[in-house]
Amino acid sequence: MIVTGNLDGPGRAPTPPAITPLFAAVDVEWTKNYRVKGGNVPFCYSVVYLAVPDRHRPIHIDETVFWWTSAYVEHPEETVELVHLADTDLRAAIGTADRLTGHQFTSDLAVLGTAAGEHAAPTVAAARAAWRTRREDDVFRRRVIDTRYDVDHLVRCTSRRLVDVCAALDLDVTQPELRGTSMTAMHRAWLDTGEDELRERITVLNLRHSLSTALVAMRSSGCGGWNGLLNVNRLLHTGLSGRFAWLEHPLFTNLL
Repeated sequence: MIVTGNLDGPGRAPTPPAITPLFAAVDVEWTKNYRVKGGNVPFCYSVVYLAVPDRHRPIHIDETVFWWTSAYVEHPEETVELVHLADTDLRAAIGTADRLTGHQFTSDLAVLGTAAGEHAAPTVAAARAAWRTRREDDVFRRRVIDTRYDVDHLVRCTSRRLVDVCAALDLDVTQPELRGTSMTAMHRAWLDTGEDELRERITVLNLRHSLSTALVAMRSSGCGGWNGLLNVNRLLHTGLSGRFAWLEHPLFTNLL
C-alpha cells in the first residue's frame, strides 16, 4: 500500500479551527465491472480537509491551505486493507470535521462496503446511514453534503458530473491526466508496469476530485466562496508541492 499526505497517515486529522468550519471531502476510485454484482473494486481513495479562511470575504489561492491523505494499492490483494484504511479515515473525518462531503458519495461508500465483504467497516456503514438521513436538515446546515444531489439551489446545469458542477461555479478543474487515456487503463498499466507516473496521475486526479468537492460543498452550505475563476490546479501544485513528480510535468504546469 502506498500512503501519502501531510497528516502523518490514515486516521489523522488536522486540529479543528477555532471559528471557521472544517470540511472533509472523500473520493474513491474503483475499477468498474457492471456485469458482475459487487464487481466494482476500489483501488485508491483520498480525504481532503479544507478550512474556510474567512467566510466574510472571498477565498484566495495564496491563502487557502488544505490537509490530505491518499492511499493507493500496490497489489489487488490489498483491497480489504484499503477499505480498512478508508474506514479509519472516515472515522477521523466524522469525529473532527464540521461537514463531511463527497460527490455521488453514496456510490463511493457502497463500493467500499461491498469490497469489505465479511470484514467489518463500521464507519463506512455509519456514513452511509448519515447520507440517507442528511436531508432531514436544511441544505445550509447539513452535516453530510453530496455535491451531486444537494446543489439544486446553487447551479442550473443539466449534467451533475463533478466537472460540470465545477464549471458552473467557476472552478477550473482541468484534468490533464485523462488526455488520450482513461483512469481504468492507467491503473491497469500501473499494475502491469509499476511506472510511477501512472499512479501519480491517478492520485493527483483523485485528490483534485476531493479538493474540488470540498470547495463546492463550502459554497453550497453558504460558508464561503470566491470571485472570478478559481484554478484548482494551482491549489494542488502548492498544497502537494514536492510529493509528486507529475506536478512538474509540462502538461500540468501549463495549466498554472
